[in-house]
Amino acid sequence: MENNILLAIFVLLAASVALVPLAKAAGLGTVLGYLAAGILIGPFGLGLVSDTELIHQIADFGIVMMLFLIGLDLQPSELWRMRHKVLGLGVTQMVLSSGIIAFVLLVSGFAPGISVIIGLALSMSSTAIAMQSAQQRDITRTDAGRASLAVLLVQDVSVIPILAAVPLLAISSGALDVDVTEAVEAIANPRDWITPLILIGAFIVAILAGRYLVRPLLGYIARTGVREAFTALGLAMVFGAALLAQAQGFSPALGAFIGGVLLADSEYRHELESNLEPFKGLLLGLFFISVGMSIAFDVLWSEPLQLATLVLGFVGIKIAVLFALTSMFRMHLADRLLIAILLSQAGEFAFVIFQFAHDAGAMSSADHAMLAVAVALSMATTPLLLLAFDRLVAPRLDARKQKRSHDPIDEQRNIVVLGYGRFGQIITRMLRAQGFEMTLIDDDPAQIDLVRKFGVKVFYGDASRLGLLHAAGVERADLVVIAVGGATRILDVARTVRKHFPDVPIASRAIDRGHAHELMAMGVEIFERETFLSAVNLGAKVLTELGIAPIDAMHMAQAFERHDNELLENSFAVRHDEEAYLGMVRSSISLLDHAMSSDTPSAIPVDKSAPKRTE
Repeated sequence: MENNILLAIFVLLAASVALVPLAKAAGLGTVLGYLAAGILIGPFGLGLVSDTELIHQIADFGIVMMLFLIGLDLQPSELWRMRHKVLGLGVTQMVLSSGIIAFVLLVSGFAPGISVIIGLALSMSSTAIAMQSAQQRDITRTDAGRASLAVLLVQDVSVIPILAAVPLLAISSGALDVDVTEAVEAIANPRDWITPLILIGAFIVAILAGRYLVRPLLGYIARTGVREAFTALGLAMVFGAALLAQAQGFSPALGAFIGGVLLADSEYRHELESNLEPFKGLLLGLFFISVGMSIAFDVLWSEPLQLATLVLGFVGIKIAVLFALTSMFRMHLADRLLIAILLSQAGEFAFVIFQFAHDAGAMSSADHAMLAVAVALSMATTPLLLLAFDRLVAPRLDARKQKRSHDPIDEQRNIVVLGYGRFGQIITRMLRAQGFEMTLIDDDPAQIDLVRKFGVKVFYGDASRLGLLHAAGVERADLVVIAVGGATRILDVARTVRKHFPDVPIASRAIDRGHAHELMAMGVEIFERETFLSAVNLGAKVLTELGIAPIDAMHMAQAFERHDNELLENSFAVRHDEEAYLGMVRSSISLLDHAMSSDTPSAIPVDKSAPKRTE
């Protein structure tokens, strides 16, 4: 299959389709599936793709695209919001991890310069693995997700000065292929000394170009109305920036990162992201496949103990450092362990740094091959560690599942509210204002401790437990309000209440239309979709802002709410018949437009005093 790129890509895609779903179904995660696909078709597997140069091209393409996407998401405002974690967690992690790893290597006999290079490279984590795992667990907006992002942002940005420092560190390491004369000449070369300044200048130019060059260009593309031109322009900038950086002697990946930063400050960034999203995951998958293909099993079989020591050593060091640092931020034990595992592997940038150091003569081919295998193996350890965490550690440490006994409920009110988050708090405040008394129950200890500081009495307990419901006197209650979060939890609680207390009315939070239908099937007649009314009210405000008279905007919102609720009721009977359901929805859209028009004046008067937008 030499030099046949089309056939090679077909084999890559076929292998990923065959193995990735199997790995995910087995609970191993998609990353291990991609790695296994790469191993299977690579030169050390079936040999379907054996061209080493082609492997490097695929890996470089994955890294270039990864850096572009990272640059596209690198917003200064996001850094500012996370500045404490960025400085206290991200920077400190880089310094401590790289310092400890470099010290261990130095004691083991490595030269100072190469010890620092390896320490810096191994201290970085895989943005692809960490963020993909965080998204799969839906923790990107939690403390653990934000802390992981802070560390990754620091690591991503630090690649730039690390790449600039590699030539200097290579010289100081007593380079393998550089004699004293060459070292002196290299030190005298002003380019090596001004490299950091060049990179800083590149960032400044990127920011200015993003504001004064890219925006007008994207505005012109937007006015043409050619949607795919956004994708073409984005890719052109990726490869153009990569080629420009390569022509100047820098890594193409660095150029792609700067290209992403160019677009990060553009108001068209989200449009570009949406256009690139369909093949974003595929590109990351191809990168992981290339990693699997690059695992040199001859090195693995020849030095298994040394490789195992190396991988377990730096992974263990990073876990220890991250666990200690997150402890300083007073994070929950489960979050500390999760962050440490998510960021324990070496990252995709390590391949770039090691290749850069090898080309500079600071690293032998044997050491480069062993370190590349170690990085790839460390990536494979993360899904396995996460699997062990999910099955063995999380159930015992997660605050939401910890074995805390339910609070003794010493009062039984006529109204029982299950869940005291933001949704439940609004309901209870409205009821309390009218003199109603309620028994409040929640299963988040941190939330309970917080609201008790404000004098609100909330009992701890799992709302789906029958014993707790009996203790709260649900059988004698006039109403049960289900305000817990999560579609599955809401249904579990509603099912328990309806089964054991069939005569007690239930008012429940619904996630969406389908979830509302499931509640209706249980006999829950009082419910509200959590985002429906807020969207309707915002629509009325938008109409008013656009010049519609406020009374007409309100009337249109009420008409929309009334007819959409009728559609919800009518579609319940045919919810399992897809063809009938779609037909009803299509018919309802037409009827809704007609009804709303008939419910309002044919010519809606415009409030002349309303401010008009001219921008």
